[in-house]
Amino acid sequence: MQERKPAPVRSDAQRNRERILEVALAELTRSADAPLSAIAKKAGVGQATFYRNFPNREALVLEVYRHEVQQVSATASQLLETHAPDEALREWMDRLAQYAMAKAGLADAMRKTTCAPGALAGLGHGPMTSAVALLLKANEEAGTIRPGVTPDDFVLAISGLWQIDPQGDWHGRAERLLDLVMDGLRAGAPGA
Repeated sequence: MQERKPAPVRSDAQRNRERILEVALAELTRSADAPLSAIAKKAGVGQATFYRNFPNREALVLEVYRHEVQQVSATASQLLETHAPDEALREWMDRLAQYAMAKAGLADAMRKTTCAPGALAGLGHGPMTSAVALLLKANEEAGTIRPGVTPDDFVLAISGLWQIDPQGDWHGRAERLLDLVMDGLRAGAPGA
């Protein structure tokens, strides 16, 4: 028996999906209860197209979250191609802070969507952990951070990001916090 390969996604269908995600991120950040019909209309797609891509609110919210995590995670390798390891790590931390503030706006939608225990299992921990591990390894090999820092250590060190009020001077506070973390990572580095 020959296995069927999934049909390739048409470019217009892919553009529709991306537009829906872009609009959904903006609308759900503004209001966790943004009507799906309003998201479809602002994305310029019909109801059938919208529901073909996202059959319900939960599917949409979880895909917005997954998409955002993937975007942030993917920048780690790109930054290492164009920056020194410690500069790449610090730039990535800035991007993570921006993501954290955007995610804070989605927090209510996420809470409403993912009431069941374990509903978020596997949504992003893998890509985010991989990105952190890649950056830490490059820095350890370059001698720009202390040896032995694990992704869990790093996440714990930056967890203060999620305590910053996104409505206040979050950018200045995040900069100070991340500079402190970088200073701590550099302390005891063999190349310092």
